[in-house]
Amino acid sequence: MSPMLKIGLEVGPLVLFFAANAYGGIYVATGAFMVATFAALALMWVLARRIAVMPLVSAVVVLVFGTLTLWLQDDHFIKMKPTIINAAFGALLLGGLVARKPLLPYVFDGMVKLTDAGWRALSIRWGVFFLVMAVVNEVVWRLFSTDTWVAFKTFGYLPLTLAFAMAQAPLMSRHELKEQAETPSPQD
Repeated sequence: MSPMLKIGLEVGPLVLFFAANAYGGIYVATGAFMVATFAALALMWVLARRIAVMPLVSAVVVLVFGTLTLWLQDDHFIKMKPTIINAAFGALLLGGLVARKPLLPYVFDGMVKLTDAGWRALSIRWGVFFLVMAVVNEVVWRLFSTDTWVAFKTFGYLPLTLAFAMAQAPLMSRHELKEQAETPSPQD
């Protein structure tokens, strides 16, 4: 699957969430977000015959917290979802390092090959980033209006994540494992 299509499938439900909130409010947006999230997962499966771990975990949390939001008519649940996902991802990444088993290589699924030091540094950075984003989400949803939170979730969270990801390129470049050129055997 092309990187742009993958990003589109991950961002599409979020953009729909923003649009649905503008037209129908947070509960309509939550329902639309749930449907769009699972439609995106289904499309990922059809196109790639696999679903990455992070979108799958996010979808399960969307299902649980979206259902609670709609069933109890309480928007606190959908607002807490990013906090819980970010805190869980941050804790898992940092916890994997404590257990001496970095989990980030599984997320990248072989697309990137780094030295052990590179995986460790990248895991620390992403772990801290996710924890910071959990705190930021808490601040935004607790101190600002629902519309402001939705706008931040759509137009703030994604650009911050993309900027952070791009800022990791130099570290990844420094620690990339290069494919060793095949050397001829002595018999050749």
